[in-house]
Amino acid sequence: MMIKKFQKSVWMMAMTIMGMTMSFMACSSSDNEEDDPVTPEEKVEEILYAVGVSQEKSRGISDIEDAVFTEDDILWFDVNTRELKFRGMEEPLYNRLEPFREIRIYLGQNALFTVSSFVALWDSRVFNNLVLCYGRIDDEVVDNGCYYLYDCYPLQLQDSEKVKDNREKNKEQWNVFINYLESKGKLKR
Repeated sequence: MMIKKFQKSVWMMAMTIMGMTMSFMACSSSDNEEDDPVTPEEKVEEILYAVGVSQEKSRGISDIEDAVFTEDDILWFDVNTRELKFRGMEEPLYNRLEPFREIRIYLGQNALFTVSSFVALWDSRVFNNLVLCYGRIDDEVVDNGCYYLYDCYPLQLQDSEKVKDNREKNKEQWNVFINYLESKGKLKR
């Protein structure tokens, strides 16, 4: 507990020093330089990240360092198979996801969509909306080493009216998600 408080103090001090340094650098710029107008979109760098939502509370933008994963953790997303390939992480992603009820995907400060749950092939629950599934069953082949963003779980429900309705509700945000990953070179087709 004491170590976490110390780590947070060090983190806050580093952020303060960095902020002060940037302020001094901005003040010392030459008057001869032309001022380029900066649009609001350029001021805030958008980053794709996911936070876990527990029964008690959800994590927010201020807790980005506690994100379940960020765009930097994503190697690629395959739009055909819906596989979301992650880089090697210090802690396996499924360990990070276990305590959470939902996973909220953000782009910058905007929530894109909520993933109903993290599920695995041994899960007996039913979901009519997006899930992050660890593993895949394909023609009797079980693949436990991959993650998939599916519209429902189990996949036999994908043609149900409820799943189709939810897919339609998520369509606009899903397109933003896909287009963003494509702009970062992380999309497979």
